[in-house]
Amino acid sequence: MANPKGFFICKGAYKMENVAILVDGAFFIKRARYIFGSKNPKALADLLNYHCRRHLYSTKGKTKNHLYRIFFYDCPPLSKKVFHPFLQKQIDLAKSPNSAWRLELHEELKRVRKTALRLGHVDDVNITWAVDYDKIKSLCSHKINWDQLTEKDFSMNVKQKGVDMRIGIDITSLALKKQVSRIILISGDSDFVPAAKFARREGIDFILDPMWAPIKPDLYEHIDGLRSTFPRPQNRQ
Repeated sequence: MANPKGFFICKGAYKMENVAILVDGAFFIKRARYIFGSKNPKALADLLNYHCRRHLYSTKGKTKNHLYRIFFYDCPPLSKKVFHPFLQKQIDLAKSPNSAWRLELHEELKRVRKTALRLGHVDDVNITWAVDYDKIKSLCSHKINWDQLTEKDFSMNVKQKGVDMRIGIDITSLALKKQVSRIILISGDSDFVPAAKFARREGIDFILDPMWAPIKPDLYEHIDGLRSTFPRPQNRQ
């Protein structure tokens, strides 16, 4: 829920908690670029650590909880050659700037105290390509033609494997072993509803931080609070 100033607060009275913070890496990276713009891996790792630790404080900032651990879930980038439909040639993803940036971010996160990197893998077989939606509309309305498209208008879609499973398993394990009394999930995905429901049944205070992104109604029903410690994008959702 939100107070009149628009700051998300948690439902219920505040008490000292042992806290685990779980971060959906792909969601965080995409949302962080929207909020902060382009950052180098070290700067982004520092921002994540700072805003995660802000969750340890009460909304009034006077009481600090104990951090059990920050878990960051992501996949290593693809490191194979794929055919680019616009360039009409094979490109080596292992040598791309995006791959180097992602790998460097993972290395930076490994150096952050009380941060655990949980890696899945990407589906390197069922790769698809997409054209920017605005460009598709322009093409369909005949405002532009195919010859006016550029390489930047094409994006590669790959599916992550094992990330959601690892998040669900860790939520279940933390709840069953009573290692924490509060879980903060930085994500906006309703796929985690079953894990959140289980944790709450085990007595865990389950808080969602969607980094100010809109979330589906079913997520509200199965969390104990909604709070974002990241800057709110101005004039954005």
